[in-house]
Amino acid sequence: MRPLPVSPSTEGARLGARLRAARKAHGYTLEQLATAAGLTKGFLSRVERDETSLSVASLVTLCEVISINPGSLFSAPDVELVRGDSAPAINLGGTGVRERLMTPRGQPRVQVIHTSADPGATGGPELYTINCEIEIAYVLTGTIDVVFADRRERLAAGDALTLRGTEPHTWENPSASQGAQIVWVLTPAPWSGSA
Repeated sequence: MRPLPVSPSTEGARLGARLRAARKAHGYTLEQLATAAGLTKGFLSRVERDETSLSVASLVTLCEVISINPGSLFSAPDVELVRGDSAPAINLGGTGVRERLMTPRGQPRVQVIHTSADPGATGGPELYTINCEIEIAYVLTGTIDVVFADRRERLAAGDALTLRGTEPHTWENPSASQGAQIVWVLTPAPWSGSA
């Protein structure tokens, strides 16, 4: 059996943006990193703009200086897609609602929930808190009232309310005829234990 040669891509590895991000994350200026790695500032600048390539030895040296694994520069980006029609259904205790988790279950930094609220729907009759630092309610369509111990805030389509997760509250759709669509953003994710 004959081997079938595969032509190499003309694109090449595009590592510049990842190297720049790693350099900045570790607090190096372009000049500091170039000096520590034994490269010129101009050469390193061209590498970060993907205008030239590094030798394997120079790449390993750069990675050692900024304390990253060279393989991390070649790994696929950490991207996860959650499609609305297949997002997991969840129930946070409200009535007259359909809720979907729009972030991956394992995402500890943020949780996004899409709520479809029927007319008269509510987050529950009692005030509650959430184990997160920040909670944001963003109304896509309709109207909701966010209810606190001492007041209520009416949110219409396009309005957003930011509050601490530890602030006792609940919410309701005050309309008897119109549903509402709400996006809730919680950070960090309540289950992560970081709050």
